[in-house]
Amino acid sequence: MKRSDDRILVYHAGALAKPADVEEMVRDREAGRPYDKDLLAERLTESVEEQVRKQTELGIDYINDGEQSKSGFSYYIAPRLGGIEERDVQPGEAVLQMDASARDREEFNEYYTARGQGSYRRRLYFVNGPLTYTGQEIIQTDIANLKKAVEGKQYAEACLPVIAPGSIEHWMRNEYYDSQEDFMFALADAMHEEYKAIADAGFILQVDDPDLPHAWEHVLEINREWTIRDYQEYAELRVAALNRAIGDIPEDRVIVHFCWGGDRPPSAPHKNDLPLEHVIDLLYTIRSQACSIAAANPRHEWEWVVFKDHKLPEGKSLMPGVITQYTDTIEHPQTVAQRLIRYAGVVGKENLMTGTDCGVGSRVTHPSIGWAKFESMVEGARIASKELWG
Repeated sequence: MKRSDDRILVYHAGALAKPADVEEMVRDREAGRPYDKDLLAERLTESVEEQVRKQTELGIDYINDGEQSKSGFSYYIAPRLGGIEERDVQPGEAVLQMDASARDREEFNEYYTARGQGSYRRRLYFVNGPLTYTGQEIIQTDIANLKKAVEGKQYAEACLPVIAPGSIEHWMRNEYYDSQEDFMFALADAMHEEYKAIADAGFILQVDDPDLPHAWEHVLEINREWTIRDYQEYAELRVAALNRAIGDIPEDRVIVHFCWGGDRPPSAPHKNDLPLEHVIDLLYTIRSQACSIAAANPRHEWEWVVFKDHKLPEGKSLMPGVITQYTDTIEHPQTVAQRLIRYAGVVGKENLMTGTDCGVGSRVTHPSIGWAKFESMVEGARIASKELWG
């Protein structure tokens, strides 16, 4: 994995807006509805090429496929796993829903109700047999599309994003394995096949694990009496599962991204987010060279100071968010530069790259806003690099 030896390299977390027809066909595939397989294959190839072209023309160093083959990280893995089924929850059936904003929703119920979000329900999949990986054709298509798109382009590294077992868990219910630990490790073993295919193809494996810090919201529904230490023990199992899924993939080929939810404008209160200081040491134990964290949103921007007491381990790189999807306002390049310079002061300029709070391009109100944010990020990295290296 290339590092910022003479300038700050530019990375972003992933998701970019898809053409409407691609979005519709991808959602149909993931939901098991009929779709035109040949047309989707053709349009995915075209869409990935377009996203890669735009990224390289802007000067982004760590590029990806824009997650064009995924409707979103909540459910993209469903057609790639065997041993699961989606079904309606029957009246009276007690099934934990894992609300991603449970603490905020409880405190600010009138706010969520006013926004038409007074209740929460998500699609659920149930594990009814041994978990297996069945997505070989899909992941090989993802790999082929990215390989084709990067031919002849100038960039530092190419990444393919995937989801972590601990984040899959929150929309999947175990009805087969004897324990949640057995379920988590079986899920990790299944996901390893996708992870390994990406690494073997020569790409950086980017693992998204938003629920590592964000499940603090979810566990309110499991046990209201949990302390932060209780939660850390809960999260330790999820980190162990992620490390098992990474397995023998070299650490210097892995990026892990986490955040406190991928809200779209106008975002959400985030008052009850778990502070970074309570999970940063867990993040360091993940078998990855690079850590990508949300750091530009108002609730977490101050947390650069956490790295004074929780030193970045030797050899690791940090990718703090310097632009955010929480607002359509386009960050000024000087704002980006100032954020980077602050982080350089606590982790070292050579250990620093730009990051984004989440997948910006698919979450802002219009794709043009996302690309303008990226442009500002690239320029801000240039300004900061000039000040840091001279």
